[in-house]
Amino acid sequence: MSLRTPLSNAKGLGSAKEGAHHWWAQRLTSIALVPLTIWLAFTIASFGEFSYSAVILWMQSPLVAVALALLVVTMFYHVQLGVQVIIEDYVSGWRKVASLIALNFACIAFTFMGLFSIIEVSL
Repeated sequence: MSLRTPLSNAKGLGSAKEGAHHWWAQRLTSIALVPLTIWLAFTIASFGEFSYSAVILWMQSPLVAVALALLVVTMFYHVQLGVQVIIEDYVSGWRKVASLIALNFACIAFTFMGLFSIIEVSL
């Protein structure tokens, strides 16, 4: 039998002091993705023709290239944050570490591939 109260046992075992940043980052990226995704959907829907040359001509506009770059970076950062939470909650042991490393490398690689593609087409 211990003479300590439940409160004294629980003190110091609270927040890891980093979950709020992750939560806010995920919320802010989701808010940023809403107008970017709506813009992309309406822009694609308003295309008269879906020819290769029409899309290339559309992507060569500096405003479009910047908006697409913002969409790619924000989307993959949002994906990384969301999948990280899933991995942390449902995977354990060495698989958790390997999955988090693979997730980070994949998101960085896909982000750079997307940005490189946008730069290549727009220039």
